[in-house]
Amino acid sequence: MANLKYEIVETVGIISEGAKGWNKELNLISWNDREPKYDLRDWDQTHEKMGKGITLSKEELIQLKKILNEMNLD
Repeated sequence: MANLKYEIVETVGIISEGAKGWNKELNLISWNDREPKYDLRDWDQTHEKMGKGITLSKEELIQLKKILNEMNLD
């Protein structure tokens, strides 16, 4: 697998911490020098290793927020 170039532009927040110390995080990341996108995935403490995740544009994140706000979680 080719090396991925990434830069965490902004750490939006940590959603949870796993038993092995990895954090599920929402970050704004530039992948391979492209426009930054919102990214949700697991990271080790040094941000050198990562798990699988999803990447969302700002518009997709706004739509996800609308959907989450409409959910009844009771």
